[in-house]
Amino acid sequence: MIARVFEEAGLSTTCIALVKEHAARVKAPRALAVPFPYGSALGRANDADFQHKVIAAALGLLQKDDTPVLGEFPENGEGPVNLLQASAVQGDSAKSLSDPADELTSLREYYERWVDNQGGRTLVGLTGVPQRRFRGIVRYLQDYSQGNGREAPEKPEGVSDPLYIRWCIDDLKAFYYEARMEQRPSAGEDELHGWFWGETAMGSLIVDLGNHMNASEDPEVKGTAFGLSR
Repeated sequence: MIARVFEEAGLSTTCIALVKEHAARVKAPRALAVPFPYGSALGRANDADFQHKVIAAALGLLQKDDTPVLGEFPENGEGPVNLLQASAVQGDSAKSLSDPADELTSLREYYERWVDNQGGRTLVGLTGVPQRRFRGIVRYLQDYSQGNGREAPEKPEGVSDPLYIRWCIDDLKAFYYEARMEQRPSAGEDELHGWFWGETAMGSLIVDLGNHMNASEDPEVKGTAFGLSR
């Protein structure tokens, strides 16, 4: 939407989209859809050569005048970056893991230590729910994934359940990743993704939740499911 305003003022725009379907729906003047996980719009961290290819592909769309244009990377047949996502590591072993609420509680000390060591900075906070009350969020997500009705804890007025679930998942992911980075400071990107999606009960719950929402006939619920496990 902002891009269209700039274009009307005579400024050409291009952007990178992590969700191709969203870019197609909003009809950005020029967008490059990339197959990378959230947080990695240019691909793998510290790979400058590859990231320059992504940037060049996005800037290359500026040569297109017949808008809207939705390009896809890679354009030259190169394979996608092998960044771990749920589909790459989720196995049957994850189904037998412990209760995600208990698991979350066991990580609280590491998360709080991380926040202290970062001067109070954290990516947790979208829901506005203090992390010491996240167990209620977990129970809500568990019931939702099983089709059981349960009122969302501390959901702001006017916010739909699907949107609030998106916020909850983002908060829980941030909590887990920050706790793990405090627990394993030397862990690399692939190790962090592999741990979360392949070894935690929370990762398993999010995958189950996404599958349940994707089966819904409600367009908002189904649309929210896309990307939960990325």
